[in-house]
Amino acid sequence: MLRVFKKAVNQIQKCNYSARALPKAHQPPEVLYSGIFINNEWHKSKSGQTFETVNPSTGKVVTEVQQGGKADIDLAVDAAHEAFKWGSKWRTMDASERGRLLYKLADLIERDSAYIASLETLDNGKPYAHAHGDLATSVKVLRYYAGFSDKIHGKVLPVDGKFFAYTRHEPVGVCGQIIPWNFPLLMLSWKIAPALCMGNTVVLKPAEQTPLTALYVAELAKEAGFPAGVLNIVPGFGDAGAALVENPKVDKIAFTGSTEVGKLIQANSGKFNLKRTTLELGGKSPNIILADVDMKVAVENSHQAVFFNAGQVCCAGTRTFVEEKIYDEFVERSVERAKKRVVGDPFDPTTEQGPQIDETQFNKILGLIKEGERQGAKLVHGGERHGSEGYFLQPTVFANVKDDNIIAREEIFGPVQQIFSFKNLDELIERANDTNYGLASAVFSNDIHKVNYITQGLRAGTVWVNCYNVFGAQIPFGGYKDSGFGRELSEYGLQQYTEVKAVIQSVPAKSS
Repeated sequence: MLRVFKKAVNQIQKCNYSARALPKAHQPPEVLYSGIFINNEWHKSKSGQTFETVNPSTGKVVTEVQQGGKADIDLAVDAAHEAFKWGSKWRTMDASERGRLLYKLADLIERDSAYIASLETLDNGKPYAHAHGDLATSVKVLRYYAGFSDKIHGKVLPVDGKFFAYTRHEPVGVCGQIIPWNFPLLMLSWKIAPALCMGNTVVLKPAEQTPLTALYVAELAKEAGFPAGVLNIVPGFGDAGAALVENPKVDKIAFTGSTEVGKLIQANSGKFNLKRTTLELGGKSPNIILADVDMKVAVENSHQAVFFNAGQVCCAGTRTFVEEKIYDEFVERSVERAKKRVVGDPFDPTTEQGPQIDETQFNKILGLIKEGERQGAKLVHGGERHGSEGYFLQPTVFANVKDDNIIAREEIFGPVQQIFSFKNLDELIERANDTNYGLASAVFSNDIHKVNYITQGLRAGTVWVNCYNVFGAQIPFGGYKDSGFGRELSEYGLQQYTEVKAVIQSVPAKSS
């Protein structure tokens, strides 16, 4: 187990990217594309409306983006529908050629990595090193599914009687995809890679807060050689998303975002036709620390589990459950680590934490912190604005949190750690599962028997053991309960974009 802990420490250290290992950032990056991308062409919105995208580090406008609405969504869906028709260039393309196009797109993103990561940092506020890490992972996801393109196949079935039967795995059709603002480029790759790998066509709506990297990748898809109409990207607000969900020519909806919006999407996606729907939603993930742990490793992993990406992570380990006998020491060390966390300019290589995404989210988090204090949780560090410009918050730590406190129930989506105490495993498992969510969880312990017992008891789509936030293109990701349904990444992710067709052929009697 000591080796496992050392490996976990190494993983954390690798996350602290060295500035020397990264290409030089563009400061500031020039915004090249801010339109609507349909049929491999750039358009202005049908309404003539635009919206501002803002740099959260300063609160200042970066650029004006074309604001897509229902008319633009419908145009994009028509283009995707046309590109999916039988006999089209995309539908008759060799599967291996689809893979080659995905490989090419990955190569182009890698070629422009410094620019794209800089654009992500400008638009989202995450540290440049983290943005570049997201980009590298996005490239891996595209290449993973590129390799799958010509390896998707059905089975021959030993059916009774004089019949020959087999299955075909076919694309679903036009896929509407809606992605969030916390990992714009990463979520783009998670969505488009399996869909295009299977031969579907896509209409994607990026979050209104962070549309810029998706729009740049659209141009790269055209450069890679994807046929017109295969990938369409329409920036806009909730009305654009609603139009995509309700359009009867859309065969599938994939959404990542809040549980509140996910429920609306599920309700509305069947209004005019029954769409396949997959939802990756919120979380309030338990992070469990047993008394036998290496304290240094547990504190650092728990810190990163909460504060990574300024706490704007759906699977963040915000509910930290610590065994009673080590509770006080764990709280003390967690506070010391939070005090050392570097918050500031995301282009500064020493920065660990950038700003929250916008003023709305910033104020929501501050409000929940104040309510946590009012309900009796002990604020042991932070809780205030950091600096005077932009939407920066201090890393915040609460101790003596009760299970019914609002900060223990509601997804804060910010840099706020809540530390709970527990006595025994059965009590722990019940409390850990006492939430509407079930996205992720973690257990830190040297005792493999206790680890296995807890792992089986937790109702969550992911359980990390002696680590946190470890992802891979090969590993499925998704949740239980109100955290959604369906899985992304891995071979499981392809199932969401696949129709299974049974073909049964009569075998004629032997001729005389």
